[in-house]
Amino acid sequence: MTATAVPRTMPTVGSADLSVGPNTLALLGDTDRLAPFNPAILAVRWATTMVCVTLSATAFLNRDYAVIPWVMGMVANTIIRTFSPLSYTGSVRSLIDLLLEVGLTVLAVCLTGFWASPLVFTLLVATIIAGFARGFAFGIRVAASSAITVSLTNLSADQWSQETLLLSSRWSTVLILIGIVAGYARRISGEANRQHTLALDRLSRLADANALLSNLHRVAQTLPASLDLNEVLDSTLGRLRTLVKTDSAVILTREDTDGTWTVARKQSMAVSGSLQTNELPVPAQAALTSRRVLRHGDLSRIGPGFNTGSQSGIYAPLVARGSLVGLLVVESRNSDEFDERDREVVQGFIEPVSLAIDNARWFARIKTVSADEERTRIARDLHDSIGQSLAYLGFEVDRIVKREDEGEPIADQLEDLRRDLRGVVGEVRDTLYDLRTDVGVDKDFSETMEEFAARVSERTGMEIAIHVSADADNRLPILQEREMWRIAQEALINCERHADAKRVDITWHCSKVGAQLEVTDDGRGFKPAAAGRVDSYGIRGMRERASSVGATFEITSAPGEGTTVRCILARS
Repeated sequence: MTATAVPRTMPTVGSADLSVGPNTLALLGDTDRLAPFNPAILAVRWATTMVCVTLSATAFLNRDYAVIPWVMGMVANTIIRTFSPLSYTGSVRSLIDLLLEVGLTVLAVCLTGFWASPLVFTLLVATIIAGFARGFAFGIRVAASSAITVSLTNLSADQWSQETLLLSSRWSTVLILIGIVAGYARRISGEANRQHTLALDRLSRLADANALLSNLHRVAQTLPASLDLNEVLDSTLGRLRTLVKTDSAVILTREDTDGTWTVARKQSMAVSGSLQTNELPVPAQAALTSRRVLRHGDLSRIGPGFNTGSQSGIYAPLVARGSLVGLLVVESRNSDEFDERDREVVQGFIEPVSLAIDNARWFARIKTVSADEERTRIARDLHDSIGQSLAYLGFEVDRIVKREDEGEPIADQLEDLRRDLRGVVGEVRDTLYDLRTDVGVDKDFSETMEEFAARVSERTGMEIAIHVSADADNRLPILQEREMWRIAQEALINCERHADAKRVDITWHCSKVGAQLEVTDDGRGFKPAAAGRVDSYGIRGMRERASSVGATFEITSAPGEGTTVRCILARS
């Protein structure tokens, strides 16, 4: 075959359509189609291997032998492929070798945690090799097959949750995009060998992108996990310094009440306290107005930054749930210190940061509201149980003083007063003890209820029967169990103060399906529609507690027929 016959019979190497004819195969022979890409493949392979080893540090510290052998195996495979690279000549044998590489990688990921596996980045290498070997179509098919296999195996092993589906879709998209990038790089190489250096340069950027993805992945996992604002801010500033080289940085949070900006965290920034929006630097105001991450290489053209000596900076508004929650700023004393990649890094960084800050602030508000409600409940309990007794003692003291002024003997009245005072002190002690009684990690619902019911029975004479059907291994989350306990406590206190009951039956059932609480007394009962003060405080409080944990609450009662309080909580 002459050289002039080549253009007429051989299709373009690297095209998506690889249904080549016999002339093409004859020309290709045993040519290794991966050879031109071996430097890039090796770089990506080692980069992803180092990322995987870093992510596996916890497994090594915890001696997790379900993960460690696979990590060591992948490291060994990388070392072997460094000296004996994978080749693809178009033969069946080379195709089988390629598919075995992909299959081994998918198996390792599935057996070490699916998309949460520390080896998940090795899927990128397999997809890149497939794209380089046979182009767009094959790279996308390998990426899609790998993503579907890991996702379906993950979803069959875990519950079908929104978080699992979202994680699967994100990684599937990344793999398919990587397959497209690899196929495109191969196409460029096939169309013009003179652009081979450019293709390798693009792939070296891909290795850098893998490292960036690893950092952003860790940010997304760690920042939203905390509900403490101080922890979120400290973690944000620390992580930011590892991603972007900067001389100074500041995080400002927006106050919803007056729209001011408070300096929450800073590094080498000459700013503190609270600022009005018009007091912020011009580039910061521009970023807030556009709600976009803005990069300025020469601040002298638009106005100074937060530091008078800063020459360049990146200004990122923090937006969560459609609202501005803060502003993140990094500045440098050098002009053009930050490039477009730094801006993109900050752009990808601020989304989980914004959500984490907003979640932490909402959690702080909820804690404040809960504390206010708890103070109101304590004040009501003290008023109901102690206020009337103290008022009675005051009247008695006035009466005794008046009798003394009239010259009547008061010794017997003083003795009665001392006895009543002791009763009030005991009542105060019981009330404070009841307020401190709560479930905990080492004290479940049944133990707490038995202890509390014993005290109530001792001071009232009521017969209290507790029926428990619960497995210690199937306890509710502590916050839910605590609210269920408070409902039971409120119901029992109502029996003590208002029902005039002789007997109370408390039933507690807890399993892996959910929990059910039932408190039944044989007291006077009432009309629920005319419950008056009981409904205004006790029952309303129980309804609110049940609603806060997603439980259903119902109460049945009738005059002279007692009362039943029932609360049912299904596990999600």
